[in-house]
Amino acid sequence: MPDGRLRRLLLALPLALAAALFAAPAASAGLLFPEAGGSPNADSIKTLYIMVFVLALFIFAGVEGALIWALVKYRARKGRTAAQIHGNTKLEIGWTVGAAVILVFITAFTFIKLGDIKDPIPSVDAQGRSLALADGAQLASTDLKSVEGPQMKIVVNGQQYVWRYSYPGRENLLVYSDMVVPVGMTVILDIQADDVIHSWWIPKLGGKMDAVPGYTNKTWFQIPPDAIPEGQDRVVYTGQCAELCGRNHANMYARVIGMRPDDYKRWYADQVQALKTAKTDVAAQQKALTEQEQQGEDGGE
Repeated sequence: MPDGRLRRLLLALPLALAAALFAAPAASAGLLFPEAGGSPNADSIKTLYIMVFVLALFIFAGVEGALIWALVKYRARKGRTAAQIHGNTKLEIGWTVGAAVILVFITAFTFIKLGDIKDPIPSVDAQGRSLALADGAQLASTDLKSVEGPQMKIVVNGQQYVWRYSYPGRENLLVYSDMVVPVGMTVILDIQADDVIHSWWIPKLGGKMDAVPGYTNKTWFQIPPDAIPEGQDRVVYTGQCAELCGRNHANMYARVIGMRPDDYKRWYADQVQALKTAKTDVAAQQKALTEQEQQGEDGGE
């Protein structure tokens, strides 16, 4: 291949890769920083990420700046021989202590933010006030702390290639693909899988959580009461399975829809009624088929 064509090909490859990434918005998930704004734990993840990123950026600039300065200042010149330096104890102690201090700072800051990421917070009303715990209500919990106040626990079950949501209550409501929750409510998720490993990921509502067969992982989110745009009845957050789970993995999408409490109650009642109607229709169809079979058998006799 001629040199000119090879150079053009090498230049085109990075451009093609960048174009492919921009053409797949689901893969970007915020591009440079994690998405946030949909739940307090997602905001804390982004804060921690930005802190580490900025610190790493300063370190990178300092190291690369020192390297470029040394290359320019001590570059080869006529009449000068490069100095042979075999060690500098003070310098070596300095960068070892500096690196240790940076690691201690990152560790301390991570543990400070870890509680905000892992521990669910109380549900809030439209004015942002914590909701009181109702009499006889059960406390949900992650593997760390209990939730003080009302909460909703939903079982998220990953299946090739769809998400199933089991809602609390006597109705045993099951919903696929779209999870609908009231804004301001702390939602505890039990993440499970029926077949292979999946990964639940709605970028604006927090980090990824694996769905592993035979095991339950826990996470949570809380959509702010003011997240619904003015004049609309819902806010929608999109995501998808983040663990390669088979040939249709790329089509295993998920949506979380936040509604105002009254709208959510109506949606829930409609879903329950639709489920009851479907069961009644199926029972009627089965009864009709059974009667037809019996009539056929009687006629044959």
